[in-house]
Amino acid sequence: MELKHQLASQLRHLRLSGVLETLEARNRQAIDDRWSYLEFLARILEDEVERRSQKQLCLRLRRGSLNSTKTLEGFDFNFNPNINHQQVLNLAACEYVREKRNLLICGPTGVGKSHLSQALGQEAARQGFDILFTSVQKMLQHLNGGRADGSWERRMANYLRPDLLILDDFGLKSIQPPGPEDLYDVINERYEHGSILLTSNRAPNEWADLFMDPLLASAGLDRLLDRAEVLIIRGPSFRAKGRMNLLEEAQMG
Repeated sequence: MELKHQLASQLRHLRLSGVLETLEARNRQAIDDRWSYLEFLARILEDEVERRSQKQLCLRLRRGSLNSTKTLEGFDFNFNPNINHQQVLNLAACEYVREKRNLLICGPTGVGKSHLSQALGQEAARQGFDILFTSVQKMLQHLNGGRADGSWERRMANYLRPDLLILDDFGLKSIQPPGPEDLYDVINERYEHGSILLTSNRAPNEWADLFMDPLLASAGLDRLLDRAEVLIIRGPSFRAKGRMNLLEEAQMG
């Protein structure tokens, strides 16, 4: 007991207190399976590495404002066979993030664009990338608010820092000035420095009108689309399915 107390004190001093979570179980395994000292040490260190990795992942997910329930495992690919399942799995490998290219997910409302974007964000976080999820409208409102208190540059830095910036619902609402300029700045500053995953219920050929400035549109879209991956989703709406189920249940009641 005295040795255990001494170990606990030393592990805390070395900031290895997480080892205590599995120490007794590993000690019993070592005795039962006759591990060598090196095998015992290796297992203890593996546990600590895994614990720290999980802690870092939870931190990345929390900072990234991702919904932890929106995963690839929880996405119903059977509902919409038009979704290219293999393409989604390839995207989950995050090569586009490593190569600092963009990913554009387009399709009508309710087909799962936001779910897939967050799920792919989680896959990126699992591979050690920093991510940030927000809607285009919220980002532009946040940036514009920085003009009033002189924090615009600091706020802009928040959107330039992550390896993957996920911008949801591009084109859902009209963009009011100075939104187009701010959006262009985000795209321009991240170009070849970090990836953007953008979802939109509008086709790319409609995006230029959202900038309300032909020059900004041309320059911004040129950078956004350059070497970008594109995932097009067609088919029924998950939300419409949910509404139909509710109506059927109500009628049966």
